[in-house]
Amino acid sequence: MRQTATAWCQIDGKGGSMGVETKRPVSDSPRWTGAEAPAGMVPDLTVISGAPAAGAPMVAERNRPLSIKLGKAVRGLFDRLIGSSSLVPNTPVLDVRDFAWTAILRDNWHAIREEAERVAVRREAVPSLATISPDHRSIAEVDKWRSFFLFGYGYAIEENLARCPRTADVIAQIPGLNSAFFSILAPGTHIPDHRGVTKGLITCHLGLVVPKDGDVRMRVKDRIVRWAEGETLVFDDTYRHEVWNDTSGTRVVLLIQFERPLRQPGKWFADLFLGFVRRSAFVQEARENLQSWNAAIKQLDG
Repeated sequence: MRQTATAWCQIDGKGGSMGVETKRPVSDSPRWTGAEAPAGMVPDLTVISGAPAAGAPMVAERNRPLSIKLGKAVRGLFDRLIGSSSLVPNTPVLDVRDFAWTAILRDNWHAIREEAERVAVRREAVPSLATISPDHRSIAEVDKWRSFFLFGYGYAIEENLARCPRTADVIAQIPGLNSAFFSILAPGTHIPDHRGVTKGLITCHLGLVVPKDGDVRMRVKDRIVRWAEGETLVFDDTYRHEVWNDTSGTRVVLLIQFERPLRQPGKWFADLFLGFVRRSAFVQEARENLQSWNAAIKQLDG
């Protein structure tokens, strides 16, 4: 029997949702776990320096480059300068009605989900975030949080975009697009408390596969939000946040990062800091690792 979702999220203890109160059908397809297809061969992780093995503890990468340490040291100042020039609220969770383009995601969510399921069902083709990004190894457990990147900090992942043409067409219409990827959480996953890189970016989630046999939720500062299939959630990830998938199914969202609407001088500071981040090891190492992973997948395919 089909169900309906009355909002894009639920917010505990705050008197209701900040989302648009719309009726949207929720999928009645069988529970999707992301593990139905045979696993196949696994790429050789030796092509990625320092990649942790499955079961390895979540530990921060040591001896990170000076540029990353410097960026963390100054981002608080930059965040304050950027926030003071924001054209949208600086609240942890934002109203989707302030971002009219999110309707494009909601209108195309079925097609986007079909492409996400098609690429994600082949699990070895979707790397763990801990494998690709050294700076996420303290919060991303190997094989628990996988990411299929389409766009990362302004860099297009052409081979992945080619595998998801409808999604590629949709995200090309998002103003100020910075990153886009399918974020895939295995059953029982907990992403510990952490914060994002810069207030110059805002995050949007489009719910694609949301298990219903338990609780899958996110805390953003003091707010608890829950996803709904086909609905969007917009939040400021510079507030401390953490995620739980306390179900027996896999949660899949399309994660979008886009530039915060700003007046001057905040836009100048945001562009300056973001340009620094894009050139830093934080982005460039992850980009090189992803290229190595995709090359290893091509070798497996012959």
